[in-house]
Amino acid sequence: MVNLSGRREVLRQYLWSLSIVILAATSWNCGGSSDNGDTAVSRQFLSMGTAPPGGAFFVVGSALAEVINQTGSDLGYNVTAEATSGSQENIRRLASGELEFSLSNAAITYFAVRGGEGWDRAYPVRSVMTLAPNIALFVTLPDSGITTLADMRGHRVTVGPAGAGFEFFVRPLLEAHGITYDDFSPLNATQQGAVDMLTDGSADATFLGGAVPTASITQAAASMDITFLPYGDAEKEALVNEYIFFRPATIPADTYRGQTEPFEGLDVGSMHFITSTDTSDELVYSITKLLYDNRELVIERHAAGRAINPNNVVRDTGTEFHPGAIRFYREIGIWPQ
Repeated sequence: MVNLSGRREVLRQYLWSLSIVILAATSWNCGGSSDNGDTAVSRQFLSMGTAPPGGAFFVVGSALAEVINQTGSDLGYNVTAEATSGSQENIRRLASGELEFSLSNAAITYFAVRGGEGWDRAYPVRSVMTLAPNIALFVTLPDSGITTLADMRGHRVTVGPAGAGFEFFVRPLLEAHGITYDDFSPLNATQQGAVDMLTDGSADATFLGGAVPTASITQAAASMDITFLPYGDAEKEALVNEYIFFRPATIPADTYRGQTEPFEGLDVGSMHFITSTDTSDELVYSITKLLYDNRELVIERHAAGRAINPNNVVRDTGTEFHPGAIRFYREIGIWPQ
């Protein structure tokens, strides 16, 4: 004879145990307390825009995301560094709410917040911290016959990825040296793609740059002999006087293979960490504090982390700082009065 009462008892015990498991899971997901009294932390998923792989923005953005995730896990932060086309896309996606933070070139942001130079309106973004100089330059091969920027006339020259916004600093840079895009054949390519084009001869010169050392320049120098095209001293001075985002900058000797002397270049708009005006003060304060307090961890991942220092992070590049960042900088006494 089948023992129905025994089966009913087993089933009753099973259902009772299952209800306890479901109740515990529900309590956990709703922020209930665990046995040791610690309150469960709700995860906060954040997206950070960077740039195409091969450039410094992608590498540095990935480093920032890793450090936030490593040091902010108890706060529930989970940051994903997204590869994008660059600063222009990042600014637009910040404004639309698709990104919480991003990296941008300060020159591009400068025009975006003012609605100038081709932007359809003024974009509501704010700076969180000024990061590494974006030291950019034109690179060519020793046998190209190109020794100055003016020599690029009639040649094929890569000027950055389409839609990335390089023209916001490349155009004034060229115009200061007496040339325009009309004087040569401008080609669009990612930094990695530009190196490939220089290698296979489909480009005669290429515009590369970012935080030093820049991955694309390191790649180019490792695979072939390259030459940096110099900027004129008077032209550099004129650019620095006209635009707040241009600054003299030096690439130390031996940064790249074959570079035996320092190169006197230009910061064509520092990399900076930005967010939307709608981002909460508390979130910006917390992220700013995490990165500043753990800047040594950023340095371990990329030399650009050295730019997270008291003098540089608050440097004005023409974009207002977010109130949450200002609050932190005031607390530690580095905000300029």
